[in-house]
Amino acid sequence: MTTGSLPGTEGTVFSGRLRGVSAIRLSVLTDETTSPERQREANDRAAEMNNIDFGEGDQRREAVDLDVSASKTAPWERPELGKWIADPATFDVIVWWRFDRAVRSQGDMHELATWASKHRKMIVFAEGVGGGMQTFDFRNPLDPVTRMMLNQFAFAAEMEAWSIKERVTGAQAALRRMPLRWRGGGRPPYGYMPAPMPEEHGGVGWTLVPDPDAVRVIERIVRELLNKRTVSAISAGLNTDGILSPRDYWADKMGRERGGKTGGAKGQHVVRDTFNWTPSVINRLLRNETLLGWKMHKGKPVRDAQGNPILQAETPILTREEFDQIGALLNSRSIDNRDRQDTDALLLRVIHCATCDGRMYLNAQQGKRPNYKCNSHARGNVCTLPANIRGDWVDDYVTAEFLRLVGTIPTTHVVEIPGYDPEPELNATVAEFRMHQLQKGRQKSRHAAEEWQALADALDTRIAELETREKREPQRIVTLTGRTYADEWAKADTTARRTMLVDAGARLKVKRGTRGGWRSLDLRRVEFSVRGELDPAIEEAAGLRTELNMTPETAPTAGSRVRLAEPVAA
Repeated sequence: MTTGSLPGTEGTVFSGRLRGVSAIRLSVLTDETTSPERQREANDRAAEMNNIDFGEGDQRREAVDLDVSASKTAPWERPELGKWIADPATFDVIVWWRFDRAVRSQGDMHELATWASKHRKMIVFAEGVGGGMQTFDFRNPLDPVTRMMLNQFAFAAEMEAWSIKERVTGAQAALRRMPLRWRGGGRPPYGYMPAPMPEEHGGVGWTLVPDPDAVRVIERIVRELLNKRTVSAISAGLNTDGILSPRDYWADKMGRERGGKTGGAKGQHVVRDTFNWTPSVINRLLRNETLLGWKMHKGKPVRDAQGNPILQAETPILTREEFDQIGALLNSRSIDNRDRQDTDALLLRVIHCATCDGRMYLNAQQGKRPNYKCNSHARGNVCTLPANIRGDWVDDYVTAEFLRLVGTIPTTHVVEIPGYDPEPELNATVAEFRMHQLQKGRQKSRHAAEEWQALADALDTRIAELETREKREPQRIVTLTGRTYADEWAKADTTARRTMLVDAGARLKVKRGTRGGWRSLDLRRVEFSVRGELDPAIEEAAGLRTELNMTPETAPTAGSRVRLAEPVAA
């Protein structure tokens, strides 16, 4: 043990062998030139030359942060290294392979130097500027040279990072303009996977092709959506069946661990073991123009000189007609989806308070029978006579009435053949053009002004071309299933039965009850009706029932006979 003799370190005791932390960082897991093994070997050589001990086995002091960018993540924010920096009493020195493994920002280097000075630490780079090892000793807090040198090196590293970023940004901008060319690196849009560019398209670089496994999932989602399942039910089904969400699916393909960080409260991150399908994930997936094969940048299509969207895949997953049909279907359900508070209630969106005409919701309290209640106060309204009625009574009543009205009606299978309407893309392109016009005249350079004008001309050309396209109406093919509504009801669960009621236009109005020990439903309180596409079939079925129940108004024809199946006692 030695006593510090440097000015400002009087009374400080340093051990003969320094306790070190070997810091390893990798931005891209596939980069072999900066592999963890290479960094570890270099750190070990530097430790041996500087009498630094990293420990052995499970006690080895090492911080390995993989897939972590130095430009985006400061040393104290990294998962492994951050733990060591937060506990400075457990070590004396941090060893990095090279300067860019530590920081790429002058600000981060200043903060790191301030921390090292405060806690009397050393920083070592196994291969510093010029290739030789460099040691920065902050055990003397009065020595300004160490801090000045580190800041100079940090400035050089920041300039290098800025230069790399500029080169990468320029290269990516050029790749975005190339038809069918995938930029490479990163996660492709869900439903696609990278593949070598075909020879007929130049054979250079990568393009995107449909990923069969992911496409099957997308087809399942679309099929269930068209079969009137809610987005919430679809996402729950995918999770139940163990279908990986887009983020975990890509992690599996790349051989990485599932889950990871996601947004939490401001300035915080939540770490999940896995990422589930959610309604928002499905909505983002189905509304993303990448399903059309389009290249997107910052949420907007990348366009050529004529304003046409540039493709990144020769074979899109969806046609324009299918994409618009799905978008229209999602839009039609968006309001109802926000109101879905109680998915166990058979009569949700069917039962209404007769006084205020507002929806009633099932109130299920433990130990009590579930009741449907007027929920006007939650909507900020005042209902003068809010209704409240036992749930099982009205569930049974509506079931009986619905089957009485429509039970014998045959069900049909409807196939929608999508048409084509240029209006959605036209509106989106006009909106993009309008936002682009707001930037007019703000360009300071001639080149920027030329780029602005080129995009404006391209958007204008695309709008003019879309205006010439004709709308094609969709076709609807209806075929009989051979089953009745009663058949379908018998095998359906609560969610499917509720969908049948809503689609048929079923509606139940409930009046406020009167005091008394009611033991069954007071039919004077309820009014049930079905209004919609089934009206003609309901009227026909009702007429048939009336005709069968009619009593003859005239005497039987002379000589006619009636044969009874069984003798009737007098």
